[in-house]
Amino acid sequence: MPDLNVNVDHVATLRQARLGTYPDPLEAAIEAEKAGVSGITAHLREDRRHMQDDDIRRLRKAVKTRLNLEMAAVDEIIEIALETAPDWATLVPEKEGNSPRRAESTSNPRESGLRKQRGPSEKKASRSVCS
Repeated sequence: MPDLNVNVDHVATLRQARLGTYPDPLEAAIEAEKAGVSGITAHLREDRRHMQDDDIRRLRKAVKTRLNLEMAAVDEIIEIALETAPDWATLVPEKEGNSPRRAESTSNPRESGLRKQRGPSEKKASRSVCS
């Protein structure tokens, strides 16, 4: 059976647009896991437009499958990834010229045990999706 991850970002987008606490991305993640998904994905943006730091912390505590944290390659968010230890950390460029290949960070996710998911150009060179 293929793996299916559910991205709960749009739940957070609705919550932020309503300037409230509902709907809750954590509740959506719990319902998705009950339905049998393989994992939950959440994108913590540098501008915190949708998901918030506390959402990531709450998801990490509650998610029983796998948590994939999509994130910018900036120190502040890398520190949150190191603190919460998601099962996967996927680097997503958010600004012009902010590609994961060019990003420099004082943190080293590999030393923390986080795995690197290969980008599209790297997948052509190797069939393995994590190193």
